[in-house]
Amino acid sequence: PLLAKRRDVFRSYEDFPGPPTHWLFGHVLEFKQDGTDFDTLMAWTKQYPYAFPLWFGPFFCVLNIHHPDYVKTILASTEPKDDVSYRFILSWIGKTKGLLVSSGQKWFRHRRLLTPGFHYDVLKPYVKLMSDSTKTMLDKWGSYANSNESFELFQHVSLMTLDSILKCAFSYNSNCQTESGTNVYIKAVYELSDLINLRLRTFPYHSDLIFYLSPHGYRYRKAIKVAQSHTEEVIKKRKEALKEEKELDRIQAKKNLDFLNILLLARDEKQQGLSDEDIRAEVDTFMFEGHDTTASGISFILYSLACHPEHQKICRDEIMQVLDGKDTMDWEDLSKIPYTTMCIKESLRIYPPVPGMSRKITKPITFCDGRTLPEGSYIGTSVFGIHRNGIVWENPDVFDPLRFLPENVSKRSPHAFVPFSAGPRNCIGQNFAMNEMKVVIALTLKKYHLIEDPNWKPKIIPRLVLRSLNGIHIKIKPVDPQV
Repeated sequence: PLLAKRRDVFRSYEDFPGPPTHWLFGHVLEFKQDGTDFDTLMAWTKQYPYAFPLWFGPFFCVLNIHHPDYVKTILASTEPKDDVSYRFILSWIGKTKGLLVSSGQKWFRHRRLLTPGFHYDVLKPYVKLMSDSTKTMLDKWGSYANSNESFELFQHVSLMTLDSILKCAFSYNSNCQTESGTNVYIKAVYELSDLINLRLRTFPYHSDLIFYLSPHGYRYRKAIKVAQSHTEEVIKKRKEALKEEKELDRIQAKKNLDFLNILLLARDEKQQGLSDEDIRAEVDTFMFEGHDTTASGISFILYSLACHPEHQKICRDEIMQVLDGKDTMDWEDLSKIPYTTMCIKESLRIYPPVPGMSRKITKPITFCDGRTLPEGSYIGTSVFGIHRNGIVWENPDVFDPLRFLPENVSKRSPHAFVPFSAGPRNCIGQNFAMNEMKVVIALTLKKYHLIEDPNWKPKIIPRLVLRSLNGIHIKIKPVDPQV
């Protein structure tokens, strides 16, 4: 039966040649977790410019697609997330499934109920809160500005984006940036991200029992307990506040509801709200997605600008003109920094915060070149590969913000650049994330010059969120306000 199962899976992907595979381990041994994973994937992307199969053990295979024409086929649909890799997240974000992994009618209902939480009227007042969180981080950087020593960005930016999402989406002041020591929630999120990736790559761990009994399973459960208790504390405090009738009246009358209020007060056409478990799943999802992915994006943007001082200078000049002496960003300023926005997009192209996504297809698919995949197959979208596909992008490894001039964008497929996914299942929080990136980059460049440290080159590791094995290091020095 096992041989028959392998044969059936093999036949599903036989139209697609790919790199040589080990009969037992598949391609798992090719990913050494030493920072060379990215190079391996990029080499295969160049060799197989449309798609290639990736085997995780002898029975599980994903067609890794990285050409816009292929990507369009899958992202234009509402196909469910795959039930293997995303299944491993469920114990974290809840068996009821949050918006990230739900499908069918549940996904449609939740998406409809949550969409008001990302209306621009709701996002508008967040800009000041984002500015406040950013200023706290930049003030902490003062010691680095005078030392000429490099420092690691990601840990600082993660605390700042966690501070920001808690203030904006949950009206919760955590003081996480000014507390001493490592934030336990962020540490738990890192741990969960690494262990989920490890579980996907280690096919015996696909068994719930084997993973549960393993040391990694123990670490996973311990990290989940920390992450979920953090979420429950945020929800509990808000629910206690809502018990007071005056507070409820005040919130319902308030024009600008935060995300948690919208979750607690949301009702469908049958006047049914979200269950307690649904609310926790969505809060867990947005707590993770709203801080970790944005932290990755911002960290790599700052690094990219440090490596390209000529572009950094143009951004700073643009920002200084728009801010005109102000030390905070306003909502209206976000649309007045086009060059900075192009630099942000170019960094997201080279360093996509979410390096991949996957689906299980529910009906046969025929691609643009006639090759087909049967029902029940798995597709993984390598965002790295799409954004660096040499057929689609000219000199894809060169940092060139002018790729995002309107006239250049119009010549490309809209599916050549999908940092927030695309189609009906695109990222519901993408405007929140872009606004935060603009605020952070603008205020950082106003205060500091970013300088590359040639002794520290990031070793890129694709996880649930893009990371660097050795951190992301830069140097800074103060900007002379008189210049």
